[in-house]
Amino acid sequence: MKTLLLTILLLGLVALPQTQGPLSFQPEQQNLAGTWHVKAVVANKTPPERKKPWKASPMTVTALEGGNWEAKVTFMKKGHCHEKKIVMQKTKEPGKYSTFQGKKLISVEELPVRDHYIFYCEDQRHGKPFAMEKLLGRTPEENLEALEEFKKFMKRKGLPQDNMVIPEQKESCVESD
Repeated sequence: MKTLLLTILLLGLVALPQTQGPLSFQPEQQNLAGTWHVKAVVANKTPPERKKPWKASPMTVTALEGGNWEAKVTFMKKGHCHEKKIVMQKTKEPGKYSTFQGKKLISVEELPVRDHYIFYCEDQRHGKPFAMEKLLGRTPEENLEALEEFKKFMKRKGLPQDNMVIPEQKESCVESD
């Protein structure tokens, strides 16, 4: 179950809708590099295991050549820590990246709350539309203002608030978990 949850979390980082709006920005002019904490997640379809309390390790984003980025996260799978890397390749549209040879897209949007971003993804899963939104922040502490902005964005995208999950923050994947 944890494997499925983490796979969904990672895959949710790699799809993109065609979004335009007041939160759009040009990440090429911003510094996304560094450590990010997943503070909230919502999807249009939430698997049952997502409803249970779960832990999230920080994600590390590294700048690559040509305006590309690499996102790296560690997670538990069958009692062992694993690392997953996703390369986000710059597209012609500012703030939008492709992954998996262009099969998936992701949109990165800055919130008006300092050091908080939304990763918004949309794709097809098993022939059905799937959308996921993640609230990321530089620190693991809860920020109610950022959470309210996240909820507003969620409402605009038609994502059900009942599906929102706030994961427990942990510093890293530890095999004794």
